[in-house]
Amino acid sequence: MADRPRFGPAGVPPMFRMMGAKIADVPKLLRAEGLDALEYEAVRWGQAPQIKREDAEALGVEAKRNDVLLSLHGSYFINLAGEQAVVEASKRRVIACATAAEWMGAYVMVFHAGFYGRNGKTETYKKTVESLRDVIKTLNANGIEKVKLGPETMGRHAQFGTIDEILEVCQEVERTQLVIDWSHLHARTGGGLRSVEDFRNIALKAEEKLGTEAMRNMHCHFSKIEYTYKAGERRHHVLDAAEYGPEFEKLAEVIVELGMRPTIICETPILDVDARKMQEILRKVMEK
Repeated sequence: MADRPRFGPAGVPPMFRMMGAKIADVPKLLRAEGLDALEYEAVRWGQAPQIKREDAEALGVEAKRNDVLLSLHGSYFINLAGEQAVVEASKRRVIACATAAEWMGAYVMVFHAGFYGRNGKTETYKKTVESLRDVIKTLNANGIEKVKLGPETMGRHAQFGTIDEILEVCQEVERTQLVIDWSHLHARTGGGLRSVEDFRNIALKAEEKLGTEAMRNMHCHFSKIEYTYKAGERRHHVLDAAEYGPEFEKLAEVIVELGMRPTIICETPILDVDARKMQEILRKVMEK
């Protein structure tokens, strides 16, 4: 849980990779840039952790030393509402990612819950909740007790993850963390985040369903986004891409107005650069 609004990249910035930085070097490099969050990308993982425990723990030590809040983005290969074999494999992937997240001291493991497929929305919701409850039981039994699970709002119409669905999951399943991807919501609603009021309404809905602290401490993803009305999300773009939305300034106004302290993970193609731009935008709004 963040003690203030925090900003950081989704994964290791390209420049750090060009420098030959190891994962444990990243928190110090981010802190030198003025950033204070990092989302470790485990998006291609299978059904076992694909990082050594000692490497995960070393990352956690450096993150604490440099006051960088860690989160982990889980495997893309998760569908908690599919055929039973797919669901069981997906649960193992969630467990693997949550285990590694706990090793490194990440406070949340973010993931995409799945697809509607042949199920109706009601059945998809029911199966997703049942699967997550099974995962929590297994994590508890294995001594993985601190990291929260963060089902994310999704940007394509075929994916489970409207704002209402995510809020309902967080109401029903213990150890869940509210994760709002603002660009996904913008894409899914056909460009629905155009005004300060649009952002405020989402935040107030979260407060109504989950309480003030959950709203204030939400985990966020942000970028400009390209979409189609038929399918939704197409691709992420940099903050300076004027032809796309949403505008971070409008979210920044809501953050200040409601006393929020979210963790904001940048998903544009220039990860740390745009994270710093968002940080500066928020600073200017706070000084008004």
